[in-house]
Amino acid sequence: MPKRRARTHSSSITSHDIARMTGVSQSTVSRALRGDPHVAAATRERVLQAARELRYVPSDIGRSLSTRLTRRIGMVVTDVANPFYPYLVGPLHDVLDELGYRMVLFAERGEAGALADRLAGQSIDGVVLTTAMLESELARDLHARGLPFVFLNRVAEGVPGDVVTVDNALGASLVGHEVVRRGHTDVAAIFGPLETSTGRDRERGFRVALASAGVQLPEAAVRHGDYHYDTGYEGMLSIMSGTGMRPTAVFCGNDAIAIGALNAARKAGVAVPDEVSIIGFDDIPIADWELIQLTTVHTPASEMAASAGRLLVERIEARPRVLEPRIRIYEPHLVMRRTLADVS
Repeated sequence: MPKRRARTHSSSITSHDIARMTGVSQSTVSRALRGDPHVAAATRERVLQAARELRYVPSDIGRSLSTRLTRRIGMVVTDVANPFYPYLVGPLHDVLDELGYRMVLFAERGEAGALADRLAGQSIDGVVLTTAMLESELARDLHARGLPFVFLNRVAEGVPGDVVTVDNALGASLVGHEVVRRGHTDVAAIFGPLETSTGRDRERGFRVALASAGVQLPEAAVRHGDYHYDTGYEGMLSIMSGTGMRPTAVFCGNDAIAIGALNAARKAGVAVPDEVSIIGFDDIPIADWELIQLTTVHTPASEMAASAGRLLVERIEARPRVLEPRIRIYEPHLVMRRTLADVS
């Protein structure tokens, strides 16, 4: 009777076993397993096939010892109430997983230095900053510590780093030009916070577009606030109850604000878009709900998140070589739905 082959546990299989099975060096096996493009395609496939047959499970501990990487990326958020950010999490997680990294979510609370200490203490290889303010102390602290990071969506001033964002000023100018083209001259706005790059740039783009057409944006018709539903709801009630002109169009700093403004108008019995048009920014999935059908500016959140993940991993794996800061600016476009109408 032939001898039964001993069952091999995957936890005892190493890259050296794969090297012996395939006839290549252990270093080639390691490079093939992590997807190094310099390994020939046929060799990489032979290594992967052997790994599957041996049921090889890579050791995170061993890999971190050999590469000095923990393969953990921190994603830092502050404005967790903003419904835009959950749509960054999934795509970012997926691209990092594809590249062999794990994502850990951190909430920015309290002192920036304390969070920087936490990030360093958690053995994070790099950080994705999604809700940075213009004067971000955290970004400055990370830069001073030499911990790689990338700005996603928002940027900070005076801090060199990789940036992935949308052209916010262009997106807002598209709204301004379309509002004017449809005959609106009594215009209001509920902008986001001035201390953010998105708030600053969207306001600037909208104002410039209106001014180029000779349309005024009275300060009495302008509100600012966080990127929350309540900002839009309360801002819209305030604008409608104020003295002076009644706007026929209201531009909102993001979709959450716009949905708040939409509900406030409907509660007050003001028909949208027959009496007032409301426009948002970001194009989160809820904006396309049949109940809402919000006209808005599309931000390619999935593509931006994936790009940020790749830039950060490239920077991490390039060390000790230092890469120059790279900037990826995506182009937005206006999505026409049912909350913007011509002036009758």
